[in-house]
Amino acid sequence: MKSRKIVSLILAFTMIVSIASCGKKDDSKDGKKDTAKTEAPDQTEDPGVTVAPTDTAPSPTEPDEDTPPSTDRYKGMTAEQIVANMTNDQKAAQMVHGMIKALSASDMEEMCYGAVFSHFDEHPNLTPEKWKNTIKRYQEAALRSDAGIPFIYGQDAVHGVNFADAGVIFPHNVNVGAANDVELTERMGKIVGSDIANTHMIWNYAPCVAVAKDPRWGRTYESYSSEPSIVKDLSVAFTRGMLTEGIVACPKHFIGDGYVKYGTGEDGRLIDRGDAQMTDAEIEENLQIYKALIDEGAQTIMISHSSLNGLKMHEYGKYIMILKEEYGFQGFIVSDYESIHFCSGKDLRENTIKAINSGIDMLMEPNDYEECRQYIVDAVKTGEISQERLDDAATRIIRVKINAGLMDDPYLEDLKPTYEWNSEEAHEVARLMAAESYVPIKLGENYKIKPGMKIYVTGPAANDTGIMCGGWTYLWAGGTDDSLKWCATGVTVLSAMKKAAEEMGFEVVTDPSRMAECDMVLLCIGERPYAEWLGDTTDLSITGDMALDGNEDAIALAADCGVPTTTLIFAGRNVIVDKYIDAWDSCIMCYLPGSEGGNAVVDVLTGKVPFSGTLAMPYYSSVDQIGTGECWLDVGYTAAGW
Repeated sequence: MKSRKIVSLILAFTMIVSIASCGKKDDSKDGKKDTAKTEAPDQTEDPGVTVAPTDTAPSPTEPDEDTPPSTDRYKGMTAEQIVANMTNDQKAAQMVHGMIKALSASDMEEMCYGAVFSHFDEHPNLTPEKWKNTIKRYQEAALRSDAGIPFIYGQDAVHGVNFADAGVIFPHNVNVGAANDVELTERMGKIVGSDIANTHMIWNYAPCVAVAKDPRWGRTYESYSSEPSIVKDLSVAFTRGMLTEGIVACPKHFIGDGYVKYGTGEDGRLIDRGDAQMTDAEIEENLQIYKALIDEGAQTIMISHSSLNGLKMHEYGKYIMILKEEYGFQGFIVSDYESIHFCSGKDLRENTIKAINSGIDMLMEPNDYEECRQYIVDAVKTGEISQERLDDAATRIIRVKINAGLMDDPYLEDLKPTYEWNSEEAHEVARLMAAESYVPIKLGENYKIKPGMKIYVTGPAANDTGIMCGGWTYLWAGGTDDSLKWCATGVTVLSAMKKAAEEMGFEVVTDPSRMAECDMVLLCIGERPYAEWLGDTTDLSITGDMALDGNEDAIALAADCGVPTTTLIFAGRNVIVDKYIDAWDSCIMCYLPGSEGGNAVVDVLTGKVPFSGTLAMPYYSSVDQIGTGECWLDVGYTAAGW
């Protein structure tokens, strides 16, 4: 340790090593790192502080070995100056980030990687305080490394901080699009940003700005709308809100998400990660969404898994460079999860080179981060990646970290969230957003609940928080409440109705033998939770292959009882209901409203909040209508006022 420090001081003093000829130390020892090893995230070993090699003036200030690891050595330096003092190994390490289950704190201390991402496969997840402690341990390790550059933690807080315990889960984008309330969306973005700040996972892979055109796609609920103008307005508003809380935004997935042709899905999938077949006008319309987000201050952008007119976006440099050269984007471009593995190269080495040369600055590699780092370094030696491209990528990454305050405040001690965790403001906005997003596709005369009524509540979605929250909730694909209450802060339809009944003087009935004496059946059905390709389907029927177990039986029971029925549908897209809707007096699309979904149901059915949601995507009566220009109900439709 001391000998390395002495060597570093000699180099700084003599200035005999230039950028072009600096020694490229291979800190990976004898080849590929054993990424299978893992360590507890709260490990605390402290082998001391080392310093980054210095190759050109101005050199970093030498830290005191007796002080806690810090970024003091880089005070006052620009990103360009910091990069000038780094070896190529260190620059390449900034250009990869691994999954927390594979990249340990000791790995971080050895190589100082640019970022860490993801979550633990446990439910419930870590509390905000435990997340902060975990991130602090990794940050201390990064600052003890030779490079001493702060790392940044990334995760998908796509509808609230869904990988931390007992937080508010907001409605998914499909709901936000149906509400189409720009001001409320900005408030939601600010609260989500505040909740993120409470965890210190400050790099958020959001908003998703997909323009969903085919509801058979399993990511439809991650899209605000099939209309690019709605997507632009709402994604900018959400980003604006997040940025006020010091969060690093990452709009995704560039470009073509939602336009993928059915049947072209990658690796045997139906749609997901397939080929987006777009006209020049459609491409330009989508580019303008990203331009607006860049102008708003988005600091990072994630590339799409999909192809664009036959070429994988992860190697489509023409459009990636538009962001940097035409739109003046100064942040960095990041790949999606292992997506470069599916590019056109013959192996991972070749695909790494293709991705970097296409303009991607950081690679999301859950397990192969060190292997990809070595490929980058080797490719610079062989000239397959230019020194200029390497320096540009590292500079962009460090510039984002400087602008995020990490170089001055690596432990985020000065980051002060506006709201406390699980705040009343969060519950209020989540509840209002859910209520505003509910779209009545059929509204009869007797849907309102009044004092003295008896309401029979039934269906597999009536008493389940996981169904209301959908995917990206605690785990990637989410889950149902079969074995535990999935969302600790969630309020189900049944529990919200029971509480309202006590307050308003109506009765909630759950005994099937009493159905006939009730004034209304409240039928709660929907889809099971899913994420990405797990939700790709050939069948959009409410009783099809993605339907909840029990939908069909509950529908039949309601139809046989002879009582007026109001149906609530909890699903990530507009599902096909043509076989059943004539038997229902009212039908309301609730989509995936999150943890306040049950309370929002009470708000609209009691008239506390008037229906205002509109369809943000076409509603089909058959999959045969998709792509034809025909639909059952079009964008902008609402049954309110019938």
